[in-house]
Amino acid sequence: MLRFLRIRHLAVIDRLELEFDPGLTVLTGETGAGKSILVGAVGLLVGGRASADLVRTGEEQASIEAIFETAAGREMIVRREISAQGRSRALVDGALVTSAALREACGGLVDLHGQHEHQLLLDPAAHLDLLDEFAALDAERTATAAAFADWQRIRTERERLLTGEREKAARAEFLRFQLAEIDRVAPKPGEDEELAATRQVLANADRLQRLCAEAYTALYEGDQAALPALGIVWKKVGELAALDARFGVHLEAREAVKSQLEDLAFFLRSYAAAIDASPARLQEIEDRLAALERLKKKHGPALADVLAAADRLRADLHAIEHATERAAELDEALQRARGAYVAAAGTLSRARRTAAREFSRRLEQALADLAMTRTRCDVRFTDAADEPRWTERGFESGEFFISPNPGEELRPLARIASGGELSRIMLALRTIAATDAPGKTLIFDEVDAGIGGAVADVVGKRLQALAGRFQVLCITHLPQIAAYGAAHFCITKTVRKERTVTEVSRLAGPDREKEMARMIGGADISATVLASAREMLDLRQAPGRKRR
Repeated sequence: MLRFLRIRHLAVIDRLELEFDPGLTVLTGETGAGKSILVGAVGLLVGGRASADLVRTGEEQASIEAIFETAAGREMIVRREISAQGRSRALVDGALVTSAALREACGGLVDLHGQHEHQLLLDPAAHLDLLDEFAALDAERTATAAAFADWQRIRTERERLLTGEREKAARAEFLRFQLAEIDRVAPKPGEDEELAATRQVLANADRLQRLCAEAYTALYEGDQAALPALGIVWKKVGELAALDARFGVHLEAREAVKSQLEDLAFFLRSYAAAIDASPARLQEIEDRLAALERLKKKHGPALADVLAAADRLRADLHAIEHATERAAELDEALQRARGAYVAAAGTLSRARRTAAREFSRRLEQALADLAMTRTRCDVRFTDAADEPRWTERGFESGEFFISPNPGEELRPLARIASGGELSRIMLALRTIAATDAPGKTLIFDEVDAGIGGAVADVVGKRLQALAGRFQVLCITHLPQIAAYGAAHFCITKTVRKERTVTEVSRLAGPDREKEMARMIGGADISATVLASAREMLDLRQAPGRKRR
């Protein structure tokens, strides 16, 4: 439920604050005063598209802020800001959210019903969606769409497999060429890194051998070699240990130290001897690295990518060479997927046909309440017998047929309904839907299009009844509808300091009577018209409700 709305610098609205009550609230005013801008502002709060054109001329930013009361009784503050450059941001309870998150958070709080929905009724493609919404067939539609997508995926793969033999042969030849190029080199995982390290050694072979020889001599064979000198050290430590036991622990490490130094000496000698410093060996390493580098440039950038490419090439080549076997597998999978779709679509179709009867009955009853007492309604389905015409929505298409006049045959809604009838049918459709939670805000923008007189009175009464379950905001030009409102706002447009300004006033008592009189008789308000407005308000307020 919408409790509070604040608008700043949006189109012709400079500053505006409104508080809303439960029940039916009507908004009236001359054409062009800015009534639809209020509806658009609420639309922005529930995720509507923002545009820089909405920002008031000369301002840097427009903002819309509202307080909603959720079905659980919790207040939620929603804010939308639009910059003059077209950027926008949304906040829910002070936290920034994306447009998608805004729609998810607020989409269930408000339903906007404008004249564009009349055009929706004229599009038979939308009728099936309305029926499915009425029957709460979301699960069945989701299952059908998923089965259809799976079926199409397998069919696409099957068709791709059945490309011409010449194309397959050319593809196989190309795959073999690429695979042979990799197999000739036969790279191994991590080989390039190992070869790079080996090249580093060979490029510095002379220095490595010299350093090893010098270290070996200093450690083992030189006149002042470390290992023989250590014999004297250990002898002295032994004498010290005999005098002070604390040297004993060092004496015990003698063999370990000697062993480590001997191991180092032997490694230095063997390492130097193993270095192949020949130019031929270095050239061999360079050639191998160059071959690996060519593969990495083509399939890389890393050697692991080359190895992965080889696996893919083998798999693709195997698929082409064994296309007949894969085709048989896909044929079986295709039949299973088609069967799953047929089952899901069949379930959806049967549920639709069952729901269609109740839908037609409920719609006829709702239209009878809107002064279309003897209207007959039906939902007619057109089965798509040809498999290529099946879709993610199922086998069939559906269209509403209607006969508003006794004795006339049922005909497509799009061909016979007048503007006033479309307004009432749209209102009836929204009132028979049972999916909305109580307290939700329903906004009707000029639902009175194309109607008047007694029919307008019936529409007002229906909106008043609907307001017993929901909060209803209705923009109207008809006094018969406005008189049913529990609250009444008047929207006016004036020019101040050469700037257009839209203002909204809450009307009560004599002010409301004057606005009603204006709607009845125009600018010239006589005492008779004023009395008629007063009488209309008294007669149309809900029983037990004091007129404001």
